[in-house]
Amino acid sequence: MRVGVLGGGQLGRMLALAGYQLGIEFRFFDPNAGAPVGQIGQLIAAEYSDHAALERFLEGLDVVTYEFESIPVSTVRFVAERMKVFPPVKALATAQDRLLEKQLFTDLDIPTPPFAAVDQIQDLQRAAARIGLPVVLKTRRMGYDGKGQAVIRDAASLEAAWIRLAGSQLLVEKYVEFQHELSVIGVRDTAGREVFYPPIENVHREGILRKSIAPAPSVSPQLAAVATNYCQRLMNRLAYVGVFALELFSVDGELLANEMAPRVHNSGHWTIEGAETSQFENHLRAILSLPLGKAALRGSSVMFNIIGHIPPMERVMAIEGAHLHLYGKAPTEKRKVGHVTLVGPSLEDLEQGSGELRLALGLVRGDG
Repeated sequence: MRVGVLGGGQLGRMLALAGYQLGIEFRFFDPNAGAPVGQIGQLIAAEYSDHAALERFLEGLDVVTYEFESIPVSTVRFVAERMKVFPPVKALATAQDRLLEKQLFTDLDIPTPPFAAVDQIQDLQRAAARIGLPVVLKTRRMGYDGKGQAVIRDAASLEAAWIRLAGSQLLVEKYVEFQHELSVIGVRDTAGREVFYPPIENVHREGILRKSIAPAPSVSPQLAAVATNYCQRLMNRLAYVGVFALELFSVDGELLANEMAPRVHNSGHWTIEGAETSQFENHLRAILSLPLGKAALRGSSVMFNIIGHIPPMERVMAIEGAHLHLYGKAPTEKRKVGHVTLVGPSLEDLEQGSGELRLALGLVRGDG
């Protein structure tokens, strides 16, 4: 079996590492000749608009997937006309446009913060008056890790936010004072069979995921069932195949959908050691029509992203229960260069190791 992956970052790298043990072969396509996947597999480096390079990429493959949602939809459509592509193009197109995403949530009766499309400053002013300040102005496309957003707390700041982001298609939504950020990860295969990992509690700073806790200590079984149901509704509507992540806000015991991701997800990295089957292996099982693996936990897990620097490996690896993953990327400011997962019988058992790991990673207050 040969899988093609559009994108050459750490998610593609971890997909391949999960697949090699199953005898799966991989080929990657990315504009960056120095992409991390080039260290472990065949990489075709060309622009996503290069149809001749894409044709070479497709030779001999059985199926194609993508490892992040900023791949041009036109590229995925070109590939889908020649080869099976999972997740489906519709899921990618929806996730790339925050307005379409929010409209899908609403259509499926999945609660989400009040929102409105913004095409001119007057739209922003009217929406802010209707929704109520504070609000968040966002680009509809190409926003990730906190990019392309402006929080507006008073009417005097509306124009400055508009000027900062004008030129892009925009969306404004109510700023939510949440108690917890959560995500739920599901997997759906070509026959419609599904498995779900338990909800995860996430800590972000500056729009970047810093820490994930599994299972989420703040989530009751009832709330977990609601989160899973929302994820299931979305996957079924999209006729989805692969791993799917839904990010949520927990507000006074209720859940509001924030974003969806049609791919393996940063908040699911803990599954490599912390679940019976990792999200990466289950994604491959799903797109190759293999039986899905169980998502049962192997205790509790805490995952820390490594951002902007490579920590002293010996200090990290000396911590009991710590599993270090480096992505082969040169460290630069705010760049995710790896992660560490702690696994133990319970979250209480991981408290000491988490403290030691925070020191080893040089984490500051707000990083979890």
